[in-house]
Amino acid sequence: MKKFVIALLSGVMVTGVLAAEAASAATVTNKDSETAVLIVVEGESRVEVAIASGATEMICPSGCFVTAPSGDRIGLQGDENVEIVNGNVVVK
Repeated sequence: MKKFVIALLSGVMVTGVLAAEAASAATVTNKDSETAVLIVVEGESRVEVAIASGATEMICPSGCFVTAPSGDRIGLQGDENVEIVNGNVVVK
């Protein structure tokens, strides 16, 4: 029974940590009429993130560098609200 309670509490703690990380991620909304592809670099990881027109995605929970469709490159801490407008990244 003791092991079950510890396992249950561990699961709750992990869920809480994951929720906290997701809550601190940068929010990106694509205001353009076409899908925008961002290149997101976190540490040594490089990922292309496609954001459909009008869609919102959460990225960079620990900070990152983002290259916009226009070629502009910006650094994010992970708590910003960002819009893609005319291929440019606008931090709010």
